[in-house]
Amino acid sequence: MQDKNDFFRAVRESKDFDKAIEMIPYANFLGVRFSERKDGSLLFRMPFDEKNVGNTALPALHGGVIAGFMENAAVISLMWAMDSTSTPKIIDFNVDYTLSGRAQETYARCDIVKLGRRIANVQVTAYQDDPNKAIAVARSHFKLVRD
Repeated sequence: MQDKNDFFRAVRESKDFDKAIEMIPYANFLGVRFSERKDGSLLFRMPFDEKNVGNTALPALHGGVIAGFMENAAVISLMWAMDSTSTPKIIDFNVDYTLSGRAQETYARCDIVKLGRRIANVQVTAYQDDPNKAIAVARSHFKLVRD
């Protein structure tokens, strides 16, 4: 049977990102997908799903769904950066909602501000049509668990 770390490394090398998502149940439930860009950074996307609508009158995505998407993006970014299968533990996660999340595909990019031995700081920006028009920005801190 394959070790978790060997599995994760094989996923990285094969670029089979969907296998990495399967390791995080809530990200899998939301339908989160990601890809590696040419510069090595990760781009996350959450396809639109009717179950994620919070305000049917607009319609608009539920704020908790947006925050959950962003949190999972931060966790996966850290695991990817550390080449680890250990899930970082949330210390705090603050979200500023700047625009209504419309009923369409949503994207996120993460900037790891600090990656220390025990603590990491990640800023996440979620957007839809235009990467320069954030629908939400999150600042977070995680306790790192090393393999």
